[in-house]
Parts: sequence; C-alpha cells; structure tokens
Amino acid sequence: FAHFFIGAPCDRNLKNNEQEAVQKRTFTKWINSHLAKRVPPLVVTDLFEDIKDGVMLLALLEVLSGQKLPCEQGKKQKRIHWVANIGTALNFLEGRKIKLVNINSTDIVDGRPSIVLGLMWTITLFSSSTSSLDSSTSSTDTTSPPVKRKPLPPVQGGAERRLGIEVKDFGPSWRTGLAFFAVIHSLRPNLVDMERIWRRPNHENLQEAFLLAETELGIPQLLDPEDVDVDKPDEKSIMTYVAQFLKHHPDQKQSDSEGQPEDEVTAVRFISFLTRLSLSSLSFCIPHVLSFSSDVTVSLFKGMHVQLEMRRKQVEGALQSTQKDGMLTVDQALVKQAWERASNKLLDWHLQLDRSLPSPLDMVGTWLHQAEGALRQEISVQQAHDETASIVHRALEQHKDVLKSLESHRQVFQRIHKDRSVDGVPVPPDQLQDMAERMNFVSTSSSVHLAKMEFLENQHQMQAFLTIAESRLKSWIIKYGRQESVELMLHNYVVFVEKQHFFENYEALFQSLKRAGEAYVNVDSSVDEGELGVRRFIREVVTQWRSLSMEVRSVRSMLEEVLSNWERYSSTVASLQAWLEDAEAALSQPENTKREFFRNLSHWMEQHAVMNDAGNFLIETCDETVSLDLKQQLLLLNGRWRDLSSKSNKKDHLKAISALKELLDTAESKLSASVHVSFLNVRAFLQDVEVRNIQIYQVLIHNVYSETAVVTSKHAACTGLMFLSIKALLTEALLEI
Repeated sequence: FAHFFIGAPCDRNLKNNEQEAVQKRTFTKWINSHLAKRVPPLVVTDLFEDIKDGVMLLALLEVLSGQKLPCEQGKKQKRIHWVANIGTALNFLEGRKIKLVNINSTDIVDGRPSIVLGLMWTITLFSSSTSSLDSSTSSTDTTSPPVKRKPLPPVQGGAERRLGIEVKDFGPSWRTGLAFFAVIHSLRPNLVDMERIWRRPNHENLQEAFLLAETELGIPQLLDPEDVDVDKPDEKSIMTYVAQFLKHHPDQKQSDSEGQPEDEVTAVRFISFLTRLSLSSLSFCIPHVLSFSSDVTVSLFKGMHVQLEMRRKQVEGALQSTQKDGMLTVDQALVKQAWERASNKLLDWHLQLDRSLPSPLDMVGTWLHQAEGALRQEISVQQAHDETASIVHRALEQHKDVLKSLESHRQVFQRIHKDRSVDGVPVPPDQLQDMAERMNFVSTSSSVHLAKMEFLENQHQMQAFLTIAESRLKSWIIKYGRQESVELMLHNYVVFVEKQHFFENYEALFQSLKRAGEAYVNVDSSVDEGELGVRRFIREVVTQWRSLSMEVRSVRSMLEEVLSNWERYSSTVASLQAWLEDAEAALSQPENTKREFFRNLSHWMEQHAVMNDAGNFLIETCDETVSLDLKQQLLLLNGRWRDLSSKSNKKDHLKAISALKELLDTAESKLSASVHVSFLNVRAFLQDVEVRNIQIYQVLIHNVYSETAVVTSKHAACTGLMFLSIKALLTEALLEI
C-alpha cells in the first residue's frame, strides 16, 4: 500500500520526493481545515512529526465522527502512550469496517512518511461522504478506492481536446485549470465566465479557481498552483481536493443512498460528478467552435457526436434506478440534466450547420432536423391510458404532417447530392454525406415509426376502454342499496352498455387494434412476439375481454332480479301489514264474522311466504345497513303473524278438528267397505258419499282461519277429492246398470 504512494526504484527518488512533498502539504491543509472546527482549534505544522503521539489523529477523528475518543496526553508522555493513542485511532477506524492494509501503530509513531500518507489517504477517502466515520456500516475495502474503481472513460480527441478541456484522469487533465472551473460551473454556473478563461496561463487559472472555490463554495485551498501546473500532477492530491466538492453538493443533504455501502455511495457520487463534469465541458465547447471554418466545424461536430454516443451507455447505466420506488437519486437526476443539456446543445449546433447551407438545401436540412425530432420523440406514458392515447394521437398527427413531405425533400436532396453543389456552389462533402445518411435513416425509419405510433394509440385506447369497463363492473357487482338506488344503477347500466353501444365499441376498437398490430409487425417483425410483443398483447386483450364481457352481460339479470324482489317484498309487506291490522281486530268479533274474515286465509299464507322469500333474498344481496332494516322489519311482521295464530279460539278449532277427524274416519271406512252391485245399493252409496263430502267441506270452511287445523284440513281436502272421484265412477256405473 505504501508503495502505491512512494515508488521504490532509486532513479525515481527525486520524483517520489516531490510527490511526497505535495501529498504532505495537501493532507496537512486538509487536516487543518477540519481541526480548525475544534474547540479549542489545533494546527499541524509538520505532519510526520505532529502525528506521532496520536493526539492530533484522535482529535481529527473526533471532529469527523462527532464522537469523544479516549486519549493519553501530557508533557511526560512516553512512547508506550503514543502507541496506545495510535492504536485507539486505528481500532476506531477498523470498527467502522475500514480496512487498514500494512498500517500499524509503531510505523505511525516512527513517523514513516509512506505509512503516514497511506493512513491519511484512507481517512480522506472515506470522509468524502459525510456519514462515513459516524456509521458502523462504512466501506469494506480501502485498497481499491471508489474514485479509482470506475474512472471516467478517456475522451477520444475532438473539440474538447482542441479547446483544452479533456477530463480523462486525475492528473494532467487538470493542469490548465479549466477542469476546476468546469467543476465550479456544474455547481454554480453563474460563477464562471468561460469566455474569459479559455487561453489564460495555467497558473492564473488555477489560482483563480482555487480562490473562487474557497470564497464562494467554502472549499479550502488544499492545492497550490505549483502542485498542479506540472507534467504529471499528483493524482491523490487532486482527488483529495476534488472530493471536497462532493461535500458541498446538494445531493449530500439527501438520504436517497441510505442503506448502500459507503464505498458504493462514494463511487456513485464520483461517477455522477465526473460524468456531469465531462458533459459540461462538452457543452462549453460548442459555442466556441461555431466560429471555425465550415470544414473544421463539421469535422468537430462529428467528433463530438461520436463522443456523445460513446458516453451514452455509461450515462444510461448511471440512470438505472436503485430505489424501491423507481425514482432517480439526486446524483442521477443531475446526470440526466447534464446529458439532456449536452444533447440539446449538440442538436442546436447541428441545426445551425443545416441552416448555414445554400438554399434549398438549408430547407432540406431544417426539415431533416424536424423529422429526426419526430422519430426521436419519446412518449410520456401517463397514469391514465386515455391521456396517453391522446398524447400519442397528437404526436402522431404532428409526425404525419412532418413526414408527408418526405418524398419531395428526398427528390431535392438527391438532385443536389448528384451534382455535389447548389447552383454551382460546392457543398462540403462531409456535410453532404452527413445529410445523405440522415435522409436514408428518415426514409427507412418513418414507416416503422408511424406504424408503431398507430399501434401505441390503439393499444392505449383499448387499455383505457378495458379499464373503464372494469371500473364500471366493480361499481355494479356490489352489495346493493334500496330499490331506488338499484333502479338508478340499472338505468346507468342500460345507458353505458346499450345506449353507448358498449359491445359494439369494443368490437370496433379490437378490429382497429388488430389492423394496427398487423401493420406494425409487417414493417418490423421483431415486435411480433416476446414479452412486449404485439400478438401477445392482442391475445391478452382477448382473454381479458372474454371474462369481462360475460360478467357485464350477467349484471343486468342480477339487477333485474334484485328489483323484482324489492317489488314483491314492498307490495306484500304493505298489503300484509294492512291485513294483519284487520285480522287482529277480527279476533274480537263474533264467530260468524270471524269465520267470514278468515275464509281467504290461504291467500295470506301465500303472501306471508312470498314476503319472507323476497326479504331473505334482499338480506343476502343488500348492504349491511339495508339488511339490518329488513331483518328488523321481518322479525316484527313474523312476530305479529305468530301472535295472531296463538290468539285464535283454541276450543273452537279443537272441536272442529275432532268433528273433522270423525268424518274422515267414517269416510275412510265407507270407502274401504264393499258394495253389492245393484242399482239401489249403488245409488244409496252414492248419496251417502255426497253427504259426507258436503260435511267435510263445511268443516273446512268454518275452520279455515285456524292454522292448527291446516294439516288435518289438507288431509280432509284429499279425502274430499277421493269422494268426488268415487262419485264420478259410481255415477257412470249407475248409467250402465
């Protein structure tokens, strides 16, 4: 680990001594910037000497962690006390899961430069995040610093290099000072005037950048211009200084990286930071290259475009959400913002190049820019499918309007491309080739794009239709309310399904979806199958509709059945309540009046049964409040019915039952007795049957109001029917005799 800082070969001792001196100055300034916050403040003058007793080291860790650490101090301290203090500090770091490779207490006490610098590098590295030393879940690996683990890919030439901003490392890329200004600009754009600093001396830029960062951002000057304005600046010193900008960045105040390992958080922030820096440097270049000659400008543009595409994968990877809710972190949002800013500037530059061409090629270029924008447009998917369908529809109409002039612009361009000039004025070959490639792209992509947009519109229209249908279905398949609310629900159902032609609308949408899907697959077979395939989506729609349509159709019959039971229940309750009042009054009337009133008791028994059947159905299908009211009403009416039966004259109906039983016994004996077949005997038997039948009928009529006689009455009725049958047979026999 120490060898990582100070090289071993003897022929490089001078260089190593220079690096050691720079690192020593940087780390000393860094330590003092933190010890200044202590009460009382402390100052390190000679890092290798002042750190030996461990007092300064423990004080530094206390400031960084906010914790109080035990410390042996005093004028009479000996080496053993120094070793103990250093041991306390190292144990504290290891307790935060910070690995210390080849660093031990005695080496620090001895003031060995390479070990002291290695320790300070470890501490500065893991203090780049504000929570690194006050958490027990810090990094688990210090041998591969997060800053070095994922370096920014080198810039491959182009305008950035020509103009002096080329951030590909933590060494020479920073020598001119422009990269430091780019860092400041990424945090506070209003602080930097890039026009003023482009070709100033390195020393002047470095001095102003360090001063600006200190006065405006509160970042201490850990570096001197002389430390950076050399052929190979010390990377560790620059990394230590650049890391301070992270602590002053707004994303440090967010908690969106909570739960991630500290080295991972630091790595994400450095990658985010450097990506934004690189994209910002690209944005800086664009306004300045426009003043170059057309050939140079086109060449530079192509170089920048290549660079942007090379970084696309890196940016897309950095924008993959790591949050449970799918939201971007602050770092990712800033990367996205920087990427969009650089992309938009490049597009603007491209448009200016197109418009600088002689007419009518400038019109072709402007149209190409519009067509490419249409093909590049991303549809913002809304939460509601109908909103997304409307957005797609508007975009589709706009794109159709732009692309309808494809053929006319292509013919104009082909003529100019053939002549390589416009009215004798030559067109830069690179620019002409660029337009040819773009025209070919638009020509081959437009049909696929329009087919895709057509399908997307139909897809979201179908999803919106099914979503509304399911929502309506859920509002119908519920525990119902009172009759009026069910009538309103049935009315709404009829309006939605029949008057608005629900099933016909689905069929029209489905056929349109099928046509759009087939057209899309015909121009791009890759979208046919797969997880997001066209045909798979159509199959899912068919499956969903099969179930949904059956349930929608069943809703009407259910609503009508509920309404029918409400009507039966309401009518029977009203009539039965009125009859019960009259019946309760009839019980106190004379016997003949009573018998006359209860003559039609069987009808009211049927009404009573209908009321209970309808009521029980409604109790099962209605909501809790309505069901409770129905239960109470039925309980009351059934109680009155039972009371009416119990208050009937028991003596009268017992006497009637006895008489009826005697008649039935006699009738049964008569029916079972044999008759001598003669005219007189048969006629006598027939007359006797007629008399018994009349007697049974009279008993039934007189006692029809008594519920207790119901069973016996049924038996008597059956016997009466038998008498009637026998009478018919005997009459026929008499005629034959």
